[in-house]
Amino acid sequence: MTLAIIHTRAGLGLEAPEVQVEVHLANGLPGMTLVGLPEAAVRESRERVRSALVNAGFDFPTTRRITLNLAPADLPKEGGRFDLPIALGLLVASEQVPLEALEGVECVGELALDGRLRPVTGVLPLALAARDAGRRLIVPYDNADEAALAGGLEVLPAGHLLEVVAHLLDQDPITPHRLPDRPSVGDHGADLHDVRGQHQARRALEVAAAGGHNLLFAGPPGTGKTMLASRLPGILPPLSDEEALEVAAVRSVCGLPLRSEWGRRPFRAPHHTASAVALVGGGSKPRPGEISLAHHGVLFLDELPEFSRHVLEVIREPMESGRIHIARASHERRYPARFQLVAAMNPCPCGHLGDPRQRCQCTPAQIQRYQARVSGPLLDRIDLQIEVPALPPEQLTSRESGESSSVVRARVVAARQRQLARGCLNAQLAGRDLEGACALQSGDRAWLAQVLERLRLSARAYHRVLRVALTLADLAGAPRPERDQLIEAIGYRQLDRLLKR
Repeated sequence: MTLAIIHTRAGLGLEAPEVQVEVHLANGLPGMTLVGLPEAAVRESRERVRSALVNAGFDFPTTRRITLNLAPADLPKEGGRFDLPIALGLLVASEQVPLEALEGVECVGELALDGRLRPVTGVLPLALAARDAGRRLIVPYDNADEAALAGGLEVLPAGHLLEVVAHLLDQDPITPHRLPDRPSVGDHGADLHDVRGQHQARRALEVAAAGGHNLLFAGPPGTGKTMLASRLPGILPPLSDEEALEVAAVRSVCGLPLRSEWGRRPFRAPHHTASAVALVGGGSKPRPGEISLAHHGVLFLDELPEFSRHVLEVIREPMESGRIHIARASHERRYPARFQLVAAMNPCPCGHLGDPRQRCQCTPAQIQRYQARVSGPLLDRIDLQIEVPALPPEQLTSRESGESSSVVRARVVAARQRQLARGCLNAQLAGRDLEGACALQSGDRAWLAQVLERLRLSARAYHRVLRVALTLADLAGAPRPERDQLIEAIGYRQLDRLLKR
């Protein structure tokens, strides 16, 4: 046998296309040629594999001409994940391991010079693809738990090349890896019970959680905007198994821990100095950004006007589509980005416009420039725009507290169940489905048309008012929005009144 074919997978974002490592030994001038669009780390695998095989006690075919092909040839290959497949291909081609032993097996892993297996990133997407292909998967020990999260997959962990070969020769079979226990969902963190006063902001937070709406808090410093935002994940329902796998897959590609965050809603809070690439993803080898790491969770942008306007504009399209497509000259990636945006801002540069405790020191021109940093199209995509005023001293010192997160979460879960029965969350409902779900009476429809004309709201704002009103009806257990829900929903879009007074 001078030709061997070993199955593995490349890592292209959340995709793991199959790669066949073809190894051919031929007579001729000794040497090793690696083809198949390998990048630098893959080209360097030749020396790692050579040293690993020699130091592990295997015969390296130094007198033969070795051709390594990573097929398909037009698929970019990167990273050290191909070391183990290349080494096994050489062992099969030189008849040190029978080809039949690798039937129905995929493998991945980086080799140290002494033959030890080192972990690689992005194993979970690879494991999901191997499971769907009905194959077993050989991985380094440190990747075993991550691969086992896929479920329904026979994971064979190994710490050294010798262990892999002993398993393939049926000398010392590797026991399939099983998670000691399914990762449990940790506590929900900060509790809404800690928030004093701010009844309207708490109400808006519940509405945002129930319908998946975007939310903006505006108010002076120290009024609890960040505190409220940090409580949103605690009132969201737990992730389903499918959603948890999607979130974990993004973290896997970024090399972040999985078990400690399993099943928890992501909460990402990038600093306002973050670049557009850091927020949406990208780079020469496109990686997920903050909006993808916040998938099925919350993206919190504190001090919203302090972000570069260009940075804020790039998230407008993902807010609508729930995904991001990154294209480069030689790379293309697609990542999920179904997140809830929660933003916070001061009404002016000094922060005290409308604050009864302290007089604003800003000029009208400064206030206008500051507020203009947040564009109208971006504000138009935020369903709930809420004032968070300074609390009077008696509320700050009061021992009275509001409902706990668990109580609010129960209402949120019930409202979401009504929405999922219609097909999706209200924030994603559009067109005829939205109009049909609202089913406004003729009197309410005429009244709403007059209000929209008076307030000069856009067509997008009109549909967002309907979505919020429908969420309010779901929270109340009503079959459709009534006049009271429409009034409350319109009240959540009066940011100009809140800031420019």
